[in-house]
Amino acid sequence: MSEVHQKTPSKHPAHSQPTRVVEVAVVGGGIAGKACALGLAQLGLVTVEIAPDLDQIVPSPQGEQWGQRIYAFSPSTQKLLAHLQIWDAIDHARLQVVRDMQIYGDRGEKNDHLHLSAFEAGTPQLAWIGESNLIENTLDQASRFQNKLERITDHVEKMETDADGVTLHLKNGGPIRAQLVIAADGANSPIRSELGISTTEESYTQSAVVANWICTYPHLETAFQWFLPGGDIVAMLPLPNKQVSMVWSTTPENASALLELDQNGWSNLLSSLANGAISKQLGELTLNSTPAAFPLRKIRASRFIGPAEAPKIVLIGDAAHVMHPLAGQGLNLGLRDVAVLLNILGKRESFRTPSDPVLLRRYERQRQGDTTALLWVTDKLKKLFSSSSNAERQLRNWGLGLVNKSHFIKQRLIERALGEIDFE
Repeated sequence: MSEVHQKTPSKHPAHSQPTRVVEVAVVGGGIAGKACALGLAQLGLVTVEIAPDLDQIVPSPQGEQWGQRIYAFSPSTQKLLAHLQIWDAIDHARLQVVRDMQIYGDRGEKNDHLHLSAFEAGTPQLAWIGESNLIENTLDQASRFQNKLERITDHVEKMETDADGVTLHLKNGGPIRAQLVIAADGANSPIRSELGISTTEESYTQSAVVANWICTYPHLETAFQWFLPGGDIVAMLPLPNKQVSMVWSTTPENASALLELDQNGWSNLLSSLANGAISKQLGELTLNSTPAAFPLRKIRASRFIGPAEAPKIVLIGDAAHVMHPLAGQGLNLGLRDVAVLLNILGKRESFRTPSDPVLLRRYERQRQGDTTALLWVTDKLKKLFSSSSNAERQLRNWGLGLVNKSHFIKQRLIERALGEIDFE
C-alpha cells in the first residue's frame, strides 16, 4: 500500500482553486476524529480529514514519565482499535490492565464501599489505562499508509449544505465537496453551532487536577476512587511500573491552590486525605509530572445529525457530548460513536450513499440511548456526592454498601462500563 503524504494547503485564494469531491470529510483532529477517518477509509470510502494541526505528528511517548492526558480504555474501545488494526501496534508496555475497582464513600466507614472485580464478572479485565499520545501516535502512523485517506492541515471557514451534500470552504485551500461530513471538532463545535443544533450545558463549578505519581506500594492492577466530604472526588488510576495517575475533581479555587503545592505540600496533603486511606493503599507518593487542571462541565447536543430536513452531517465525540470524568467514560463514549457509525456504514445496502437519511437516523437512534443513560447516571452520582444534606449523605453511602452486596447490580454496572459493540 503506497504511503499517503500529508497535504499542507497552498496560500492561493480559495476561489481560484477547483472544488475537490470526496465521499466523506471528517473535521477534527482528536482521537475520535482520527479513529473515524481511518475507519471510513478502511471501509473503502474516499475520505479527507481536516484540522489545523494535522501536520504535527504526535510523538510516541517514551521514558519513565507518563503523559498528563491519561485515559481509561474500555473493552469497547479495545475492540474498536483492534477492528482498525492498530491495537497490536500499540506499545503494550505503556498500558496498564485494570482488574479491580475500589470505590469508597465519604464517611470513612467500612461498609461504605463498592468493589468491582473482573474475576467476579467473568471478564479478563475491566479496562486499560494509557496515554492519549500512545493512541494518537499509532493512529497517525496508520493513517499515513491508508490510500483512501488524505489529511489536510487547514481550518473550515464556511459550510454550505444542500440536498446532495456539503461544501466546506477552507481558509487556505480550495473548497471540498462531500456527501457526508463528520463533526469531530470538539466541545465548542463550530459545525454544531452553524447547524443551529442546541445543547444542554451545565458547569459543574469544578476543575479536574491531574498528576502522575510513583508509589511505594503496588497498586495491584486496581483503580481507586474516593468521594470526599464537600463534593471532591479523587481517583488514582494504575500505571505501569508502580505508578498511578491522579484525577482530583474539586472547586476551581482549591484546584488553583493544589497547582501551587511542592512535593512536601503534596505529601502532607495526601497522607491525611480520606482519613489517610490513600497512603494506606499506595504508600508514599512521589510526584512524577507537572500537575495541570481543566474545568469540568456537562454538554449534550439535542441532535446528533443535521440539518433536520435533509441530514448530511454527523456529530461524534465531544461535539455531541461531554461528561464528568468520575466514571472515566468520556473518551470511550466518543469512540462508541465512531464504532456505531462505522458499523452502520459498513453494513449499508449497496444502493445507499453514506449520507442516506435512513443510515444517519439509525446512528442517531442508537447513540441517543447510550449517551442519555451514561450522562444521566454520571451527573446524578456527581450531584449526590456533592450534597451536604445528612439524609443524602446517609443514602449515598448506604447505597454503595447495598450495591456491593448485590452481584446482579454489580454485573449490570460492569456490563454498562464495558460497552458492547458489534462489528460482525
